[in-house]
Formats: sequence, structure tokens, C-alpha cells
Amino acid sequence: MPKRVDHEERRALIAEALVRVAGRRGLHAVGMRDVAAEAGVSLRLVQYYFGTKEKLLLYGLRHLTDRFSARVGERLRAQGLGPGPRATAEALLLTSLPTDPESRTFHLLYTSYAVLSVTDEALAAQPFTDRPDAAEDVLAGLIRQAQDAGAADPGADARTEAIGLLAMAAGMGTSVLVGQRTAESAASVLRHHLDRVFTAPEDGAPDAG
Repeated sequence: MPKRVDHEERRALIAEALVRVAGRRGLHAVGMRDVAAEAGVSLRLVQYYFGTKEKLLLYGLRHLTDRFSARVGERLRAQGLGPGPRATAEALLLTSLPTDPESRTFHLLYTSYAVLSVTDEALAAQPFTDRPDAAEDVLAGLIRQAQDAGAADPGADARTEAIGLLAMAAGMGTSVLVGQRTAESAASVLRHHLDRVFTAPEDGAPDAG
């Protein structure tokens, strides 16, 4: 019998190759032929699955997002006890900092895609993410949950605070990427602002330091 082809596995293989090449050379310099060579497949196969470079880049971005979510989950599971809103918010923000090769590539590619889509009409026509406010919605929900439990500033606007924290994490990530500050100092600044929003410690929460 002919071997059954797992199409999702092949797409993931190609997406991983895209991430590796883009991490080394920059997203702007990556072509479909480069990705095919990195993945050890034919250019025709890459074109079969994705059609255009823009669709390949978008799929690669979604692949990175899935890996990011998995890393947040790993960070939370490593804490042992069921994480509360503060711990979950901290995991979400700190995981986005470029502290190792994978998170560095995540930040680099996300930022590069956003910048390129400003001037590239074909990229701009692709949806950057299916739910552009997903992280904002999650973080705002965590702040409201903490407010209901008396563990966050009741007068804070959850949506505004979420927007500010995410923007700060993105900016801190770039500053780490270019060597302006260390990942430790960026994490310290983020924790400082989390302490301002989440005003009471969570039961059983590990020391944030």
C-alpha cells in the first residue's frame, strides 16, 4: 500500500524550515526556494501547499503563535499549583521576551512581519492574525478576574492596562533583542508594572523574583 501522507505534518515541517531560515537571515530575505532547501523538499511541494510566499509567511506566523501558546502553558505547569490571574498574566508577558533562541526568533519574526506588511501590499492583504486582539482580551480578562477577587486595583480600567502591558512587553522585547538591556532587567520592569495592577498576592503563588 502507498504510504499515507500527513499533510499537516508536511506543512509543519515547511513552517519550521521557514522559521529557521528567517531566524538566521531575516524575514525579508527569505524566498520559497530557500525554505524548500532548508526543509529538504522540492520547491514544487512548497508551492503546492502554500501557493505564494505571503501565504507561507502567514502560516509560519500562526505556527509560531501555536508554539508561543505551548511555551506559556509549559511555564505555568512548571509552577506546580494552579496559577491565578497574576501568575498567568506574568507567564504570558515574560514568555514573549527574547530570552532564548526560540523566543528570540518569535519576537524577531513577529516584528519583521508587522513592519514588512506596512510597505508590502501582498503581505498587507493577508490577515496578520485571525484574532488580532486575542492576547489583549485574555490579559484584560485576567485583570477583571483579579479585580473580582480583590487582588487587583478596582479602579483600574482592565482593557487600558492590558493594552499598556502588552505594548510594554513588545517594546522591552525589542530593547533586549538589540542589546539595550538584559532580559532580566526587562522582566523586572514588567513585574514592577504587574505589581501596580495586581495589588494583592495570590494564595500559593511562587515568589515573583
